[in-house]
Parts: sequence; C-alpha cells; structure tokens
Amino acid sequence: MLTFPDFDPVALSLGPLKVRWYGLMYLIGFIGGWWALRVRVRRLALDWTDDQVSDLLFHGALGVVLGGRAGYVLFYNFDAFLADPLLLVRVWEGGMSFHGGLLGVLAALWVHARNAKRSFFELVDLVAPVVPIGLGAGRLGNFINGELWGKATDVPWAFLVDGVPRHPTQLYELMLEGVVLFAVLMWYGDKRRPLMAVSGLFAMLYAAFRSLVELWRLPDAHIGYLDGHWITMGMVLSLPLFVVGAVLWWKAHQPKSTRSTA
Repeated sequence: MLTFPDFDPVALSLGPLKVRWYGLMYLIGFIGGWWALRVRVRRLALDWTDDQVSDLLFHGALGVVLGGRAGYVLFYNFDAFLADPLLLVRVWEGGMSFHGGLLGVLAALWVHARNAKRSFFELVDLVAPVVPIGLGAGRLGNFINGELWGKATDVPWAFLVDGVPRHPTQLYELMLEGVVLFAVLMWYGDKRRPLMAVSGLFAMLYAAFRSLVELWRLPDAHIGYLDGHWITMGMVLSLPLFVVGAVLWWKAHQPKSTRSTA
C-alpha cells in the first residue's frame, strides 16, 4: 500500500494572502477550459472571436461557482441550510457539487445564448468537451486535501488513511471524469456533429463514470447510503443526467426533418 503525502493545504502564502490548493485547481480548470475552447473554435472554424470565447468562459465560471455551492448545500446539507441559511454563502468552509455546478453552467449558458442570439445547444455542445479539464483538476484538489476517500481495500495501490488502506477514489475520478472523458469528447467533437450529440455523450459518460466510482467511494458521512447498502446521493443525481443524455443523443441522430434544432 501507499502512504498518503502530508500535503500543506496552502499552496502559496503572500503575506496575509493564502492561496489554497483547491482554489488553485479551480483556476487551473478555468485557464485550461479557456485554452481548450479556443482550440475547438479554431479547429471547427466557428465564427467566434477571442473576446466572445472569454465572455462565454466568464459566464460559465460564474455558473460553476454559484451553482456548485448552491447544489452542495441543497443536495447534501439541506437540513443544515434550513437551520443556518448563511451556510450558503460561507464558501470558505468548503463544499461544492458537480451536479449543482452543472445546473449553474446550463443556466449561465442559457442566459448567454439569449443575449448573444445563439442556439443554447450550440453553446453546450461547444463547452461540454472542455468541462473535464475542470473536473480533473477538482479531483486532484480533493486528493491533495485528503478528502472523498473510498472504502477499505487491500489493493496494492491503496493509500493508508488514519491507519486504514483505502481506495483513492479521487484519482479514479481524475482518470475517468478528467482524462478519459476529455480525450473521448475532444476526439468525438473534433468535427461538426449533429446538434445535441456532444452534449448527450457528455451527460451519459459522466453519469456512467460517476456512478461506477461511487461503488468504491464512501458516501458523505452525514447522509450515508440512501438504501442502507450501496445507493449513494451521487448515483441518484447521476441517473436523471444519464436519461437526459440518452434523450439528447437519440434526438441528435433523428432525421433532420424530425429533429429539433433547439
């Protein structure tokens, strides 16, 4: 088994300013997303300027942060929120939700699409392949913070955590939701696809990968298994995402005469 490194949660100290690793991972995710968006725009020969790409990323980043925090509080800590509504704004205490962040991004893209007079799914299809950069960076931040560990195991790559060897499920998610999802979507989205096809593929693959890792990842201690055995909140939230992705994929591949242009 492996020994978990004793990481300092603070990556950089500049006088009173302390930059934490988790926050730095968000910055890396946003910068990587901006770079990948520019690459996609050029490769697909889209009529987007660099300023338009930057504006799109800015609105998406707002959606990630606001939606991610709201989702964590409402999906995973609703009782605590009812007792203390200010929990929603105390972001320094930690806690972000992918599913909440996804809803936040979709809301931001919907507003952006209306203002820019573009198709909503045109934006979602463009953005979807770069999202895994932020997902992978976030999971690396989880690992550095020593959180979201998996079940006890005797596999040779287990990490010793408080005397117990555990699955490094943060690294599993880094590989599946970050590296693999990014590679597949960038390859698939390297040429123009039917509207909603890239979005549908992203939703299905993310939901499948997340649910798979949840089999080894420990549930949040204050929630536990929803059925008392193996079903987690992450699985429950991923199920409708997979269904939506399958519907989008199906609609994208219908004959043009019957397919919605969204």
